[in-house]
Amino acid sequence: MTAKPRLLVTRRLPGPAEAQLCEHFDATLNASDVPLDRKALTQAMTRYDALCTTLTERIDAELLATPGRTVRIIGNFGAGTEHIDLAAARAQDVVVTNTPDAVTEATADLALLLILMAARRAGEGERELRAQRWSGWHPTHLMGQSLSGKVLALVGFGRIAQATAVRARAFGLRIRYHSRSRASRECEMALAAEYVPSLETLAAQADVLSIHVPGGAATRHLVDARLLACMKPTAILVNTARGTCVDEAALADALATHRIAAAGLDVYEREPEVDPALLALENVVLLPHLGSATREARTAMGLQAALNLDAWFAGREPPNRVA
Repeated sequence: MTAKPRLLVTRRLPGPAEAQLCEHFDATLNASDVPLDRKALTQAMTRYDALCTTLTERIDAELLATPGRTVRIIGNFGAGTEHIDLAAARAQDVVVTNTPDAVTEATADLALLLILMAARRAGEGERELRAQRWSGWHPTHLMGQSLSGKVLALVGFGRIAQATAVRARAFGLRIRYHSRSRASRECEMALAAEYVPSLETLAAQADVLSIHVPGGAATRHLVDARLLACMKPTAILVNTARGTCVDEAALADALATHRIAAAGLDVYEREPEVDPALLALENVVLLPHLGSATREARTAMGLQAALNLDAWFAGREPPNRVA
């Protein structure tokens, strides 16, 4: 009998995903669910044929060049791959895959949640109630803003942004977007979406500016003090993409001085750390990276990671290869 490929799964995954991986591979699971340190990752590079990683592991050029490396493929659990040096992986002939389709619906749901919470000041209301500071209903208490007829401006127009647009239309939001490449006429018509060539113009038009771009050097601090200055004082910023896309210091200043009305964040520049200036503000909703955190989505991510690994070890092209 041919030995199963040796696989290290770096974090706990939903049960069905772990079961699938254990069935198809000689899999080592991380029972403690504690992120692996550098030493453990370096040792893993020479003990396994494959890794199933998450965003908590940084796979850089030095790690990929570990002498005696036996790892030939990295099946990433997640859509984002900024924590993996893809150029170095290609140079070292290490295949990298991701799980883009599985996160779409759950992340779009969360984007709408943040839009609604920020617009209706729901986070402020819950904190007030739990702290027993609520004195009862009165006409001007925690007045937020309605969404119907407002402009949802999407920065990026991939799977998640388009799924967000579908949901937003049900609330009467008008859809505009900016992206590196314009969507097809059919897509624009289906979503009643208007393309805006300039990011600054889009920000100026936005009642809600929602970020849906990949991480990495090209989008680092895409939302900075200059772009925030383009926005309306009544506007809301939402980020469910990557924390590095937003200059948190600039955002905190814009919120504190009411240059924009509110923000809803699910991702941060230095996770799990959050800028203390943001923590001190009432007009920002802060969630702990819950974008894909549904049983259905996380299970689908694990199964998609397994499918990618299965395909490669069977001699087929992985469905979601990124390097």
